[in-house]
Amino acid sequence: MSLSDPIADMLTRIRNASRAGHPKVSFAGSNLKESIVSILKNEGFIANYEVKKENNKSNIEVELKYINKSPVIKEIERVSKPGRRIYSKSQEMRPVRNNMGIAILSTSHGVMTGRKAKKMNVGGEILLRVW
Repeated sequence: MSLSDPIADMLTRIRNASRAGHPKVSFAGSNLKESIVSILKNEGFIANYEVKKENNKSNIEVELKYINKSPVIKEIERVSKPGRRIYSKSQEMRPVRNNMGIAILSTSHGVMTGRKAKKMNVGGEILLRVW
């Protein structure tokens, strides 16, 4: 079965697993998904992740992070969708939840957070917001 939006599927799996209190969640891997998960780990939203390659397919297993049995990821939402792409210039970057969250962008310099994109003065497609 092919998905029309694999990024939204990944985010839904993470959101559902964290709300259900599962320690780990896994999904089909891609370079873009790996970049997003890497940023989530660097920003402290997930505990760890591992890429498992089998034949020509890769799976990403994410270890979710909890504080006092409450998930660190309060909300994770897809901004730019296949039917409606949302782009932003570096000057128009807004803080997410008073800088308590992050926006993840796909830019010409790769996938990065909104803060880093603003610092580097590059705009791009806003993929998702996390807080």
